Amino acid sequence: MSGVSLAVGPRTDRDKTSSSNEKGRWSEMTAAGGGGGGLMGSLRVIELQLVAFILVFSASGLVPLLDMLFPAFASVYIIALSRLAFPSHRVSTAAPEVFHGSRLFRVYVISGTTIGLFLPLAYVLGGFARGDDQAVRSATPHLFLLSCQILTENVISGLSLFSPPVRALVPLLYTVWRIFVIIDWCKDVWFNKSLPVNATPNVAAWFWFGRYLAIANLVYFGVNLLCFLIPRFLPRAFDRYFRERDEVLAKSQEDKPVQVPRERVSDHKSD
Repeated sequence: MSGVSLAVGPRTDRDKTSSSNEKGRWSEMTAAGGGGGGLMGSLRVIELQLVAFILVFSASGLVPLLDMLFPAFASVYIIALSRLAFPSHRVSTAAPEVFHGSRLFRVYVISGTTIGLFLPLAYVLGGFARGDDQAVRSATPHLFLLSCQILTENVISGLSLFSPPVRALVPLLYTVWRIFVIIDWCKDVWFNKSLPVNATPNVAAWFWFGRYLAIANLVYFGVNLLCFLIPRFLPRAFDRYFRERDEVLAKSQEDKPVQVPRERVSDHKSD
């Protein structure tokens, strides 16, 4: 999700012959691309279960129409890119490589999932239990878009149809859109919601939990976009794509039969 678990896709024989350092770097980068099959399996299963719940939950009219239309637009745009601009050069249908990152990177991954998915879900459910409709409406659009992103990343992670640049653009597109949604969330809880004068400690704790959760999401996904997806993940995806294209073209040139020029036969016999 949001640059934390997308695997680039099936591995080819060429990947196996690459240097171990290059594969390690790319595996770490692709594992940070989004919600697909490159992260810890148990976390992925939990994410998918929550996604199914959130999609049903968000169908109750709590998500603005524009936010509901964005996943359809993103899907059409991604398919168009995969067909017209960045077609895949891969022919293997093998499963994507499982990511084995450092302990620090795993902490980063789990932190992103907790901040972006688990805590907002708890906030929305708590809002339902407390009758806090404002909290539910402010956080649900983010959860809806994040669930659509996770589903999209999980679908394309197992298909060789999508090239590395297309895979990298999925978390990029969704993260950019969700940042604006999170900004609206922050404005709603910081400027449109006030703490009652005679609030109990539980009410005050709930109030400040919603505020700091919105800020934490804005900071995390803003840093993820500006410091990881754009400067590191996207350039690495394009570099890998164009190297693959050059190798495919070079191999096709080698496989072409050599044309031996024929000697011209004179139409007139010599005397």
